[in-house]
Amino acid sequence: MSWLLGDRNAAQRRSGIITVLDVGSSKVCCIIARLLPSEGGRALPHRTHRIKVIGIGHQKSEGVKSGVIVDLERAEQAVRLAVDAAERMAGLTVDSLIVNVSAGRLKSETASATINLGGHEAAKSDVNRVLSAGARQALRAEREVVHSLAVGFSLDSERGIRDPRGMVGDTLGVDMHVVTADSVPLRNLELCINRSHLSVERMVATPYASGLAALVDDEAEMGAACIDMGGGCTTISVFVDGKFVHADALPVGGNHVTMDLARGLSTRLEDAERLKVMHGSALPASADDRDVIAIQPIGGDESEGTLQVPRAVMTRIVRARVEETLEMVRDRLNRSGYGHLVGRRVVLTGGASQLAGLPEAARRLLGRNVRLGRPLGVKGLPEAAKGAAFAAPIGLLIYPQVADFESRISKGGMFTRATGTGGRLQRVSQWLRESF
Repeated sequence: MSWLLGDRNAAQRRSGIITVLDVGSSKVCCIIARLLPSEGGRALPHRTHRIKVIGIGHQKSEGVKSGVIVDLERAEQAVRLAVDAAERMAGLTVDSLIVNVSAGRLKSETASATINLGGHEAAKSDVNRVLSAGARQALRAEREVVHSLAVGFSLDSERGIRDPRGMVGDTLGVDMHVVTADSVPLRNLELCINRSHLSVERMVATPYASGLAALVDDEAEMGAACIDMGGGCTTISVFVDGKFVHADALPVGGNHVTMDLARGLSTRLEDAERLKVMHGSALPASADDRDVIAIQPIGGDESEGTLQVPRAVMTRIVRARVEETLEMVRDRLNRSGYGHLVGRRVVLTGGASQLAGLPEAARRLLGRNVRLGRPLGVKGLPEAAKGAAFAAPIGLLIYPQVADFESRISKGGMFTRATGTGGRLQRVSQWLRESF
């Protein structure tokens, strides 16, 4: 490709560049990366290309609560600052980006559809036709389709076909996983980004993105759940046979632990966050009653000194919220109908998963094997961005490499760049398939 080999054409050179934006409740992160052809050796799951980060910017989130934009101006300012920092580092200007969404009461549904092939070979257009027919079933008032993914195809009575293109049959069928969300939070997120003079290339559900980044190949194939514990939201994704089959979201996260500490210890939110990070634990320890922590009371000044509180008091507050959140996750997983397929494999990721003792607490409450997952196989990330808190934006960089069997149905003008033939994501996906 000329964009790799020389300066023949700037637009072509840019075609391998992807920009993603993670608008979270605790941070806003923009990453600009270049996709390069994979070298020899075994590729990571879901990867057809190597990812090299060329620009990154992150900013404390403002105006976002539990994934929902509650103050448009403050959220817009945070987005502008994050994108500007990434642009300056990469030395280029972006006009559109892929963004994640965790708000809008994400809901998973299943749909199926069939079309008549008349004994001909299944072409790409036939696959698109059957995907569109399945996705339309999920469109309803005040809800938007975020993803409509093929879980498996069937030709006549033969089920479980992964790619029907080039195969012959009379009827082509598809079983689909459709993720929907309330329209209003999605529209406000798009409006916030548009006000920053950027357009939304595609919205991707946070649980899908986190699963793409944090799960290893065998986990996704055998069946596993990825739990992304963010600042304002905890999202759940289930992968079986390498496919994303279920999503859910809870409006509770690490910020709620901080708020509980601030209330329980009568201290400022900034002090509560610092205490959580430095001394917080989801597990009690034998020394907790003897260990004493100094706390600056709310409204007090430096001259009045600090209060001495046993660490056990703090641990009890943290434990109560963590256990409540994990119990909700366990109940949602069991209600999803995929609990038995997940087996004993659960991966924790997201910023709030880094709380001391959380994996152990999750093992006890979920009754499954739990490991901490962080994004793998990305070059150029600064040390601070290699942790679990950056799973969602890294997953957004992987997404275009797996977006092939996804129908893009929309209404009301949402995501028009992605649904039409001119969307840059579609061009990038095509470029990924054809170039290397």
